[in-house]
Amino acid sequence: MSKRHLRLILNGKSAGRADVRAAVDAVRNMGHEVSVRVTYEAGDTERFALEALKEHQDKKIDVLVSGGGDGTIHAVVDGVLDGLEAEEKPPFAFAVLPLGTANDFAHHIRLDPSDIVSSFRFAARGKPKPTDIGTVNGRVFVNMATGGFGTRVTAETDPNLKKLLGGAAYLFTGINRFSELAACEGRIETDGFSWEGAFMALAIGNGRRAGGGIRLCPTAELDDGFLDLTILPMPDRNRVTEFLSIVLEGDTERIPEIAIMRKVKSLRIEADNQVQVNLDGEPLHASKLEIETHPARIEMIR
Repeated sequence: MSKRHLRLILNGKSAGRADVRAAVDAVRNMGHEVSVRVTYEAGDTERFALEALKEHQDKKIDVLVSGGGDGTIHAVVDGVLDGLEAEEKPPFAFAVLPLGTANDFAHHIRLDPSDIVSSFRFAARGKPKPTDIGTVNGRVFVNMATGGFGTRVTAETDPNLKKLLGGAAYLFTGINRFSELAACEGRIETDGFSWEGAFMALAIGNGRRAGGGIRLCPTAELDDGFLDLTILPMPDRNRVTEFLSIVLEGDTERIPEIAIMRKVKSLRIEADNQVQVNLDGEPLHASKLEIETHPARIEMIR
């Protein structure tokens, strides 16, 4: 196996973890070079991604590793692509060291967040594969873009309540704040399909899960050239609890019963008011959304 240079962009919150240090030592002991950049303040992740792009010209980097959660992956890929010309391919592969809270994308590519050493070894020896990305109004997402009532519930659930109740905390929050968190209304158009109405949740998935394991796009693939669109229309008041239970508990067998699901290459959304859309957890507010897939835009070890 050829030796690689791995550049690890590490979320500063994880810098002191013993398993991260053990993982770096293990990969170096395999004969690979590992260089580490640790984030400290806002903007560091994107800055280090651009730095890797520039340094690659003089000191080849084979794999750029995102050490953090979905937001870190998002920022690393976005930072690199922002430094390239349109459709220019990154000169290195991407990989993931799952150090976040939810690790939704890492779970999709079958990494085990409880075994950081094995995850980093996989980054050192795994085969890069062509991987799609999506964009919303030109902004990148790697895993999923989500919007609507369900997104606000997951964003606004008290972390302490989640520790106490687990996934049931989302259900508790959704039911108790239903009248406060009004439904979103909009029009969605894509090739051969259009829909208009109020929706509880909206997901455009390159990956399958978001919000800590909620499988909103259970058949999404990272290399099929499509994004998976899932629309959860707003239910009657007497079915809110049932719908929230199905969605927030990730009941993949019942989600198709209550959702509208399509494979799309692009779509346009026009909402009556501004909608909060989360791109891999990063917020975007807009009333008009242009969403596109970019097939095989990057290579990722997965």
